Amino acid sequence: MNFDLSEEQKLIQETARQFASERLAPVAARLDREGDRETFLANLKELAGLGFMGLNVYQAYGGSETGSVAFSLAITEIARACASTAVTVSVNNMVCELIQSVGSEEQKLRYLPRICSGSYPAASFALTEPGAGSDAAALSTRAEADGDGWRLTGTKVFITSAPYAGVFVVWAVTDPAAGKGNGISCFLVEAGTPGLVIGREEVKTGQRASATNEVLLDGCRVPREALLGRLNDGYRIAMSELAGGRIGIGSLALGVGLAAMDFATAYAAQREQFDRKLVEFEALQWMIADSYTELEAARLLLMNAAFRKETGKGFAKEASMAKLFASDAANRACYKAVQMLGGYGYTASYPVERYARDARITSIYEGTNEIQRLIIAREVLRSFI
Repeated sequence: MNFDLSEEQKLIQETARQFASERLAPVAARLDREGDRETFLANLKELAGLGFMGLNVYQAYGGSETGSVAFSLAITEIARACASTAVTVSVNNMVCELIQSVGSEEQKLRYLPRICSGSYPAASFALTEPGAGSDAAALSTRAEADGDGWRLTGTKVFITSAPYAGVFVVWAVTDPAAGKGNGISCFLVEAGTPGLVIGREEVKTGQRASATNEVLLDGCRVPREALLGRLNDGYRIAMSELAGGRIGIGSLALGVGLAAMDFATAYAAQREQFDRKLVEFEALQWMIADSYTELEAARLLLMNAAFRKETGKGFAKEASMAKLFASDAANRACYKAVQMLGGYGYTASYPVERYARDARITSIYEGTNEIQRLIIAREVLRSFI
């Protein structure tokens, strides 16, 4: 198997790495502490100009059309500098791919160029509810037919980019009698639509520069053409797109884990105790060896899942494996990085404590790692039962 990147993939990776180093890394700590949204959004606009907001979108709709492998590479490089920016870029790409996959031609032409170009600072994926997290089929948000349109009522939570999203993909029950998971549809709801209310912003442990909000749908009326995909096919659409999103989150986790270990290893190579460099001690060498080995394994799992997706092969199991392993490996790497710095690792004077906070959520969102294990087991058992 050839693991070499194409020239285009190398260019995407290097462009992301350079932008992350020059523009994101210098401000990441400040954005984490102070939440400078103007700078955050300016960086997103520049990333859109570089083509990173629609990496797997056809050029006809304003995308870069570079594929899933390039997407994974880009998210990893961006996350090495700023996880908050990386998750926003990942969600944007997920929304774009969803619209491209199931949207009408009119919807594609209306929304994809706006998201890819940065005309919309971001786009949001509004699925999760207070009573429907891992159990996405348990939605309570309702969409009722209203003349030539639909009226949406309900509450969404943990919605990334809500305050500055230009469009939301919203899931709602359209046929309550169809049974759990069978009567759900999704809709495109533009920012500023009456009845779409951006609620409180969560105060989070990590990835603080990325806004995460409650979104209220208070009799929010949308036109008939806002229906995305087929009526009552929303649950299948959500599950399909979440599989692709897991490649993004796994790639993000990999980037954070690498950043933590790179910093800690460089620190340990300079720091002395007992008249020896820290890296001369076997205990730290084993931390370094274990972490980089696990992160390399995560990279290969992600490349496999991304390649399968890019070439049209089934990838749900592989995406879950990659997300599960990468996020767990990143969390372990970040905690080892804190340990390698000792007391300094627990202070905000060094970035490893931020990396540890940023990595923690990667084992929760886009499907908890417990859910990933259920998916993997289900797929494996198909050949035994």
